Amino acid sequence: MTTRVAAIDCGTNSIRLLVADLDPAAGTLTDLERRMRIVRLGQGVDRTGRLAPEALERTFAACREYAELIRVHGVPHERVRFVATSASRDAENRDDFVRGVRAILGVEPEVITGDQEAEFSFTGATRELGAADGLPTPYLVVDIGGGSTEFVLGDRHVIAARSVNIGCVRMTERHLLRDGHLTDPPTPEQIAAMTADIDAALSEAARAVPFDRARTLVGLAGSVTTIGGIALGLPAYDPAAIHHSRVSLEQVREITTRLLTATHAERAAIPVMHEGRTDVIGAGALVLLRIMERTGAKEVVVSEHDILDGIAFSLA
Repeated sequence: MTTRVAAIDCGTNSIRLLVADLDPAAGTLTDLERRMRIVRLGQGVDRTGRLAPEALERTFAACREYAELIRVHGVPHERVRFVATSASRDAENRDDFVRGVRAILGVEPEVITGDQEAEFSFTGATRELGAADGLPTPYLVVDIGGGSTEFVLGDRHVIAARSVNIGCVRMTERHLLRDGHLTDPPTPEQIAAMTADIDAALSEAARAVPFDRARTLVGLAGSVTTIGGIALGLPAYDPAAIHHSRVSLEQVREITTRLLTATHAERAAIPVMHEGRTDVIGAGALVLLRIMERTGAKEVVVSEHDILDGIAFSLA
């Protein structure tokens, strides 16, 4: 018997909704709605420690849209779960965010820990993977978000996990801005500083997660799926084509170089590029590249299923 559920993932860069029919016995989700809005909730949080009023309003506007979709599909309140991640964890005024979401959706947003985020990401990404895919375990799942990146090593269950603050928005704001404006393209000095920051965070993650045990690298979230679409040369963003595609280390290296040497207009002209990712995709690509170089991965398996699916499964 299926249960209709709604999962909302509110991250640093985007807020996403999944409405699905969940079959707990079969362990399957049947999508009814899968939506994404770039709201940049984490705008300036790394610098100010606070959620900006305009970022909150963009997020609340998306919540109002999602509330209507949840109502149309008849999802009961007890089957709605709203999870918030890095930006709202870090913000001094996160109570303003919580009150606003509660008023619009009628549910309490859960500001989860990095470990909880890792667990949901792993479940969502690996639930449908198996021996038939020819992918050896353990999997190392990396979820490159806007504010943080989660590393989860596991087989059928999580073995080790760690969240570190090297998301694409955070790295862009920390290293690629000059006088409040994006350097376009970034300078070699900016890229070197960002690389050093990423490498330090990878060393931190490696103390908790044994990278050398991983046999398959699985990459999640918008930076990775966009790179997957670029590697495939798609004329438009196509989740079905991108899901479970494989991108080699050489391709990731070439795409990262291309993105970090391109202007805003050149990045925006890439067919699979969402306008809300144009300014942060270079940093996200560099995070993925350094992860692959650090772990020795020859390829990354791109997954369109991620923390959002994990949140939905948790409603079983």
